[in-house]
Amino acid sequence: MSSIKTIAELKSLRKPIVNVNKLQRSKLTKLEKLATVITKTVGSVGFFSIIFVWTISWLIWNTLGPIGLRFDPFPAFVLWLFISNMIQIFLMPLIMLGQNLQGDHAEARAESDYEINIKAEREIEVILLHLEKQNELILSLEKRIEEQVNLLKNIK
Repeated sequence: MSSIKTIAELKSLRKPIVNVNKLQRSKLTKLEKLATVITKTVGSVGFFSIIFVWTISWLIWNTLGPIGLRFDPFPAFVLWLFISNMIQIFLMPLIMLGQNLQGDHAEARAESDYEINIKAEREIEVILLHLEKQNELILSLEKRIEEQVNLLKNIK
């Protein structure tokens, strides 16, 4: 058990409650906010669907479309490969930055959870101490009542 014996002592040890999510968001720069938005967007089913439909449309058009209107001839698809690689080159660092920021945020939340757990443990210890004292008081009262009852029985 800890050395905390009263609720007043417990309250004096309390730190103010901080919303880690708001704190973390307030620390982000504009580029970090952009990276977070891009990470969330690129990691969505909607973005995957858009890229998938764009790729299929591009490949079908340049494979089966009218020969005179094909702008990226089969089988090389050089323009499609170039554009796809450019998208990857620009997105990769932003996604990595966004993931790092999300990792930092997760660590901050974990630290906050840990502090809350410590605080809860202290509060539980204080409650247990008070319950033990109440139990001792009840037992001593019970003993005194038994003594009084015995005295009354002896008087009769």
